[in-house]
Amino acid sequence: MASPSAAPEAFTRAVAGLRVDSPWSEILLEEITPPQKLAPYAFALSATVLRGEDEVASGRLILLHEPDGHEAWHGTLRLVTLITAELEADLATDPLLPAVAWSWLSDGLEHYAAAYTAIGGTVTQTASTRFGELAGPEPTADLEVRASWTPTSDDFGAHLRGWCAMLASTAGLPPPGVASLSDRPRGVTTHR
Repeated sequence: MASPSAAPEAFTRAVAGLRVDSPWSEILLEEITPPQKLAPYAFALSATVLRGEDEVASGRLILLHEPDGHEAWHGTLRLVTLITAELEADLATDPLLPAVAWSWLSDGLEHYAAAYTAIGGTVTQTASTRFGELAGPEPTADLEVRASWTPTSDDFGAHLRGWCAMLASTAGLPPPGVASLSDRPRGVTTHR
């Protein structure tokens, strides 16, 4: 991989745009070492989504840059993500969940006006039950979303916010500035 000082301007502008804060205080972002062999230039972020003390979702967002362009990308920059989240057991077999989970990405990007093309990916839902030496915890259910898209605007902050919106939806977080009912102080009642 080329040294960061030699990085093309388009890549350095994109990286600067991704170095913004998440609108959700529950989403912790951290720069991590990017994969080295996917493109000449790469940048990566990891995200941890907390609900209280519990980690309920995590993800990675990777920016790839191929200065000569990449035919499948329809451009020179590509964003790639992997998001995983715990599910309630009954959701693991919901046939509508993959389509809904996929809409969280497109809705998040559209909400923040993050223009893109050539989007694609997969949504996987799993249920696991442990046996024998691994027996013990209750059955678990997980959701995994893998996706990539090519930004068609220079506002990479919008792409980061759209990605965080997807993470928030995956983890069941309310929109920024809105408290969930479970977050209200003890003793507070709601009236109908």
